Amino acid sequence: MEVTDVIRGNNIVKKFKHFALDVEELHVPKGFATALIGENGAGKTTLLNIMAGIRLDYRGELRYFDEQEKDVDKVKERLGYTGPGLYFLPNWNLDQVAEVSGLLFQTFQREKYERICMNLGIGGGDRKKTVSKLSDGNKMKLELAVVLARQTDCLLMDEPASPLDPLMRDKLCEIIREYLDGGNGERSVFFSTHNIADMENVTDYAIILEQGKIVEQGFVEELKEKYVLVKGEPGYGETAKKILYSYSGSNYGFEGICLAEKLDGLAGMDVKLETPTLSQISVAVMKAHTSLQL
Repeated sequence: MEVTDVIRGNNIVKKFKHFALDVEELHVPKGFATALIGENGAGKTTLLNIMAGIRLDYRGELRYFDEQEKDVDKVKERLGYTGPGLYFLPNWNLDQVAEVSGLLFQTFQREKYERICMNLGIGGGDRKKTVSKLSDGNKMKLELAVVLARQTDCLLMDEPASPLDPLMRDKLCEIIREYLDGGNGERSVFFSTHNIADMENVTDYAIILEQGKIVEQGFVEELKEKYVLVKGEPGYGETAKKILYSYSGSNYGFEGICLAEKLDGLAGMDVKLETPTLSQISVAVMKAHTSLQL
């Protein structure tokens, strides 16, 4: 399968006093939903802010839409961004959010925005309700309403699921899939998360970020071939531990993630092999690269 990049980055570096984002190569495949996975403080928001043009004080190069454009300002109409924090002024109401969005973006459709707000139950039907009075979940819904009311080709979403309830998280996955399906392979989504379990069913490609560096990436199905979930009786635990990528054990048995290329090292052991979830792979990779004392 031939895949092109909707966004490509090279040598992206942003240094802080006690942390540095250092991404040698970034590939966001066109036409897919890509998850940026990492623990809190891994650098996800910094990278997303750079990609969205919110943060400009970095070194490196980014290219957008088949590598034709390097200036994020020139592609802002094609990009949609959602993220935490004060995205809208607290005293704005839903009508004012629409008015400002219409001034900022040429393709913003007021009628579509109103319909999405109603469908998502934002503000409880009160058009004059201010942003400051919305819950965190409804603030995220409002951001979704604004970007979905525009004609975009790529959504950049910083922790979109975090403030949402379980029902809305399921709805978010549906929204992302509908957005992709409506683009006939021309639309892409890039979102960050520190808990991939809620978003796994909509993730096509995964990038795992730890301590400011990309430590693993690939299409989900390929990652599930690269890593294998191993379960076994407690008697084999200590021997298996030397081979497994990650390990947890108890008096009742053990389980862990093993690189498929190292499965021969488990020969002769009474173990069960299973396909891991993306969440299990992500936790194993993060454990292998975290600075936490586990």
